[in-house]
Formats: sequence, C-alpha cells, structure tokens
Amino acid sequence: MPWKFQRWIFKKTTAGYAPPTIAVRRGETPFTPPPETHSVASVIDQFHALDRALIDTSLIYIKPQRNHKGKKMTQDIYKKLANVMDTLPNGFPATESGVEIKILKMIFSPEDAELFCDLRLSFETAEQIAERTGRPLEGLDERLKRMWENGQLFGMDFGTVRVYRIMPWVFGIYEFQLKRMNREFAELCEEYEKTFGPQFFDTQVPLMKVVPVEKEIFAGEVSLPYEQVSAIIETGQSFGVNDCICKKEQALLGHRCDRPMEVCLAIAPMPNFFDHHPLVARAISKQEAYDILKLSEESALVHLTGNLEKGHYYICNCCGCCCGILRGIKQYGVSGGVNSSYYAVIDEEECVGCGVCADERCQVAAIEETDGKYTVIREKCIGCGLCVSTCPSSAVSLVRKKAEDIVLPPEDENDWFRKRGRLRGVDFSKYA
Repeated sequence: MPWKFQRWIFKKTTAGYAPPTIAVRRGETPFTPPPETHSVASVIDQFHALDRALIDTSLIYIKPQRNHKGKKMTQDIYKKLANVMDTLPNGFPATESGVEIKILKMIFSPEDAELFCDLRLSFETAEQIAERTGRPLEGLDERLKRMWENGQLFGMDFGTVRVYRIMPWVFGIYEFQLKRMNREFAELCEEYEKTFGPQFFDTQVPLMKVVPVEKEIFAGEVSLPYEQVSAIIETGQSFGVNDCICKKEQALLGHRCDRPMEVCLAIAPMPNFFDHHPLVARAISKQEAYDILKLSEESALVHLTGNLEKGHYYICNCCGCCCGILRGIKQYGVSGGVNSSYYAVIDEEECVGCGVCADERCQVAAIEETDGKYTVIREKCIGCGLCVSTCPSSAVSLVRKKAEDIVLPPEDENDWFRKRGRLRGVDFSKYA
C-alpha cells in the first residue's frame, strides 16, 4: 500500500531558522519509504524540486502515515486519546465493544485528538503550549479556541490573552456536548454508562457534594460555606445557565421527565465572564441564579456542586430519573456516590402517611413505607432536604452527621485530582 508523510522544513536565514515555509502535509504527496538504514536525506532526494542547499535535515520532522483500508493510524490516535483520558483521575475505562472510541470519533477529529493529548489539566496560553510541545505557534490559538467552542477543551478569555486546559470526560467534555447531543450520541453515551458508571463510583472520592435546601438547616447549627448554596452564589460575580445535558440525553431516548431543563448554573469569580462564552447558553444575573435554585427546589431537584472546599464553578440541579450521578446511586446502591454532611429523619408519630416524601420528593429511593408510615433508609439518604420542605405535618427534619462521620472535601480541584488519582493508582503527572 502507498505511504504518505507529513513534514515541516525549516529554512536557514542569517537570523537563525525561519518558520516553516514548505509543508508537505499528510495525504498530499505519496512516496516509497526508504529502508530504516537510509538517512533522512534520502527521503528528501525524492523531492528533487526542493533546493537542498537551504534545508537543514536535522530539523525535519517526518511522520509516516499508513493509508490503508483499516485506517490504522487514525484508530491509534483515538486509542491514545482514550488512554490519556483514562489516565486522568476521573477515568475513562475501555469497553469490549469499543463504544468509547465511537464517542470520541463523534467529538474529535484525528488532528484535534492529537492536540488534546499534548495538553494539560492546568491552564496554558497558546505560546506556552507551542514552546513546551514544539508545535508551530501559527494558527494554534485559533485552533484551541475552536476546540473550546466545540466542548473539547476548557478555556478562559481575558481579552488580551486566552488560556486553555484539557477536561476529563465527567465533569467536563460530556457536559459540554449540548450542541452535539442527538439520538445517536445519546444512545452511545447511554451504552457507555454501563462501563463508566461502576468504575466511576468505585473510588471513594466523590465528584460531587450535596448542597442541602438551605432553609431546612437549623438556624443554630453550624454549616460550612460549601454546604450553603447562598455562600457559593455570593462568591461569584458572573452567572450563566445551560440546559441539563442528562435531561436532554434522556429526552432523546424517549424518557423526558417533566422537571425544568434549563437549570445547570455556571459561576465565575469575575464580572461579565459569561457574556460571550462559547459553552454557556445564557448569561444571567445573581437574582436569576437564586430564582433558578428556588424553582429547582420546588421541582424536587437536588443541588449538587463540586466536592471541594473552595473554587466551585457550577451547581447542578438534578433528578433521579435523568442525572447520571443520582441514577448511578440508585442503580449500583452506592451510598458514597456523593459527599454529604446531612441525612433526613422522619418522626413516625408526626407522619400522616401521605407519601409525598417518598413518591414526589426523594430522588434516590431512600424512603420506604411500612404499615402506612414512612421511614428514611439512612444508608441511602443523601441529605438534600427536599423531603423536609414539603412535608405537610412537619414530620421530617434534616440532621447533621456526627463529626466523625463527615468526610471533609478536598481543598480545591487540584487537591481532588491528586486524591482521586492516588486512590485510582494512576500517574497523571504528565498532564498536571
């Protein structure tokens, strides 16, 4: 089969080496590969039109590409991408069916997949990325910006400079595929959840923390800032809202729930951050953010945010029928699927047996009925407070766990990455 290759040729100038001026890109010029014992110069001989006097062969980068029916090289880059994503603390496990590769092919071009593998979890400018990786700077920022717009990367635009970093599958790339989400993509994600879910819940450093309905926390009780939705909102200066990706996926699969969809809040510590953000559908005011939280509570949606002490940048408002996290807790019976400092208690003497708490409010099937009375299954309760706020007889209360039973969250996202990576046994230092 024919071989093709990609290379950049640097010309000597009196000032050093100029940017590439001759580029034979993949797929444009076929040639017969020389034996491995031949020098790079023998390859150049096949391009006799070039002025070899101007070429420094030590600076030629040659990348063989097999152009055959199986498209092996293209397949390899997606496997490499999947391996990189599985090396990140959040994980991206392989499947026997290869459904994860199908998902990646829908999101990334081969070239974008390759660039993703060169990036890190920490923010960098295009100049820093070019210097570190040896990639040409020309056009790099535009390409990174396009990948950000496609939900393949996370970026921040400070006006005079943009910075970029890679994202894990969850929370990250998956949540930002709202534009791409269609029936085919939804079906692939639903199939992949069967493999991703068990792995994701296997490591006891939960991704998310429950933020209870604030008014149900006793006034005299000490609660920390990351346990109060108001404290998280008040740290922000910009707010945005998106449709819930989980609800959209389930709707495409024919399981649309009747709860509000535009309830995923984004928070930033700087003003006007979401005014022209490529991944946030609508910039909103602080009051609108509070209004969405109130609507969510009325609609029996659980407040979930990052399992961190500080640096929160989202609040998801989730239902047990659509949310991957809450569905996973019910499906796999994982009590530690989210971090929580509270649990609910029902006073059986005050309970009138209406069933509102179990049938309409609880999202994780943590309330059961026996002889007309309802009780909370402590091991399943996530302490969201939704059952408390609508009990007609005030029989339900929210109780703070004992100090020894409360698991303090990691300090920030980097600390979360370190702890999760250590427990998973992955070395992601190359991407830190």
